[in-house]
Amino acid sequence: MDLARLVAYLDDYLRVREVPDAPEALNGLQVANGGEVTRVAAAVDLCEATVGMAAEQGADLLLVHHGLFWGGLKPLTGPGYRRAAGLIGKGIALYSAHLPLDLHPEVGNNPVLARRLGVTVRGEFGEEYGVRIGVWGELDAPRAALGQQLAAALGASAPRLMPFGPERVRRVGVVTGGAGSMIAQAAAAGLDTYITGEGAHYTFFDAEELRLNVFYAGHYATETVGVQALAAHLEAKFGLSWTFLDHPTGL
Repeated sequence: MDLARLVAYLDDYLRVREVPDAPEALNGLQVANGGEVTRVAAAVDLCEATVGMAAEQGADLLLVHHGLFWGGLKPLTGPGYRRAAGLIGKGIALYSAHLPLDLHPEVGNNPVLARRLGVTVRGEFGEEYGVRIGVWGELDAPRAALGQQLAAALGASAPRLMPFGPERVRRVGVVTGGAGSMIAQAAAAGLDTYITGEGAHYTFFDAEELRLNVFYAGHYATETVGVQALAAHLEAKFGLSWTFLDHPTGL
């Protein structure tokens, strides 16, 4: 498939020009190739390891959530050079989508994970850069069962739980990644349980004092679902085969 045509589709489908984000996200096509795509690889992070894995898989397009420029402007030396050179040398185009992928209603990290957990999505919450990126919904289940379901849905170890809400959960919110700072927004939205990837030390007290159940299921693990859903969508839409490059950080 023609790379330019595919990028135009992705830009429109993910609304990359409309969804605000951090400048270093630089959503969209970050590295071009010779102009054709035959095989897609999907990964959470752009790093030397995932570039090498994409090359081994014969991919000519790599879809990621965290792209080449997260560290801001830097000289292309050391790891930065090796990442870029690995992509260019193997003819691998790079497409990155951060918040546009988090919040997308069909393939977004937050809606996809909520659906996997059986949450009936009712609305949005959690503002970042002026846009609501999280989803919340209804689920009638024991807190312990939700923790087990979360681990199973992500193929990960048991999540860290701060058990300060009710033992039976009914209003659950999801913001994947490093969104522990949104506990107060979850409480303000009337939730009793909040699921995210990770948070800072002080967020324990936020959960305790606002009386919420908070699950930390891992920054990496919670953000594996969106890139896979996006790659599967491209396969269904255009017949492009794809593979997921699993490079967990344990964080």
